[in-house]
Amino acid sequence: MSLVGRLEDLGLSDIFQILSLGRKTGSLIIKAKAGTAIIVFKNGLVVRAEADFLAEDLGDELLKAGVVKDNTLTLARDVKKKLPGKGIGDILYEMGVVTKEGMEKAARKRTERIVYDMLLWQDGSFKFELDELSTEDMAQLPDRGWEITKGISPEYLLMEGARVYDENLHQEEFVSTKEIAPAEGEEWEGWEEKASERKDISALMSLTTELRFPTAVSEITLLVLRFASSIFQRGILFMVDKEDIAGLGQFGLDFEGADERIREVLIPLKASPFFDKIIKGHRVYKGGFERDEGTEFLINQLGAEWPNEIAVFPIVAEAKTVALLYCDNLSTGEPIGETEGLEIFINQAGLALEKSLLEKRLKELEDSKGTA
Repeated sequence: MSLVGRLEDLGLSDIFQILSLGRKTGSLIIKAKAGTAIIVFKNGLVVRAEADFLAEDLGDELLKAGVVKDNTLTLARDVKKKLPGKGIGDILYEMGVVTKEGMEKAARKRTERIVYDMLLWQDGSFKFELDELSTEDMAQLPDRGWEITKGISPEYLLMEGARVYDENLHQEEFVSTKEIAPAEGEEWEGWEEKASERKDISALMSLTTELRFPTAVSEITLLVLRFASSIFQRGILFMVDKEDIAGLGQFGLDFEGADERIREVLIPLKASPFFDKIIKGHRVYKGGFERDEGTEFLINQLGAEWPNEIAVFPIVAEAKTVALLYCDNLSTGEPIGETEGLEIFINQAGLALEKSLLEKRLKELEDSKGTA
C-alpha cells in the first residue's frame, strides 16, 4: 500500500487512523513549510520518529537530561561521521553508556514532541511507503532516531496531542482573563462563576467548532473520545451493528496493548440485555453497571474490577444508535458529575455523522452515474 497526497486534503489525524486501523508497517514522510518529519509504523503502532524542525537531536536531549556526558557524546558523534546510517541513540547504546530503558524513555518523549507539533500542520505533502527508510529519505534528517520496542498507539498520540493543545490554549485564555480580572477590593459580577466553570461546558465550548466541518467519520469519533476524556477517567467507544457492538477506541486504560485489545472486543447484543436496552431506547444511562453475560465479558477484558458507577451515551444518527460511549471513573472512584455538555456534543456528533453518511451516499451515486 502506498499513500500519497496533501495535508490540505487528508489531515494527519486521518492518516494516523488509516494506518492504525489497517495495522500498516512502513514509513510516513511529511514535508511542510515547518520542516520535514518521518514517522515509522509497525503493525499500526508508531515505533520511530525524527524531524528536522527540532533544534536538538536525541543525543543533545540525553546530554541535557544528564544521562550522558559531553565527552561521551562527542565520541559518539565521531563514530556517527564514519557510520552515517547509524542513529546516535544506537551508537550510545552500543557504547554501553545508556540503558535500553533510558533510550526508550527518551525516544518516546521525543516522538510525542514531534507528533504534537505536526498535528498543527495544515498544509504540506505526505507519502507512506511500505519499505524501510531509504538513504535518500534519511539524508533529509539529522538522525534516524531510536526504535521504540513496544511502539506507541496512534490514537494515544492524537488524543494526548489534542489535550496538550487544549491545555495550552486554556492557559493562554487564563492569562488573558487574569489581565482583565478585578483588582483587589473591586467587584465584578460573574467573576466567581467563571472561575468555577464546569468541565463539560468548558469542553463543549472548545470542541464544538471543530465538529462543524469534520472531514471523516474517524474525526468525529476522535472528537467524542477527546471530549469524554476531559470529564471521565476511562472510556470506550463501540460501533453498533444489528447483532453486536464492536470496540473502536478508548482512553484512560492503562494496561499494555489497550487499543489492540479494545478493537478485538465484540459483544453480541443477545448476550447483553443491558446494552441492548440502551441502544434501543436512545437514552443516556448513569448508574450502576448491571451484570449480564456481555457486561461481565467486558469487565474481564478491562481487569475484572467492577466500577461503582458508569455512564453510557448512545450516539444516534438517522434515527438509530450507530455508536455507544461507555465511561467510568474507576481509577479514582470520583462520582460522575454533570454531563449535559457531553450529551449536547454527542447529539451534534450524531448530526455530523448523518451529514457525513449523506455526503458519502451522494458521492457514490455520482460515481455510479459517471461510470454508467
